[in-house]
Amino acid sequence: MMVESKLKAGVIFGDTVNQEYVYMPGSEVGMAQPICVYESEGSRADVDMQEALRLVRVRSLRPAKHPLLGDSSC
Repeated sequence: MMVESKLKAGVIFGDTVNQEYVYMPGSEVGMAQPICVYESEGSRADVDMQEALRLVRVRSLRPAKHPLLGDSSC
């Protein structure tokens, strides 16, 4: 639940070494079923919140600085 709250608050979760990131775009704030973005190996995919939470957990992603989007709201 804590990770979901942070995603909704704009925190970017990632692994800067492996260049993997999960975040919720600002345009999704306040949506009933927000879509998040998963970036890996130079590609991007839209994922639902449940998949985003799973990715953060299984990939052990932590609040991180995105190379283009900048620092998250840790």
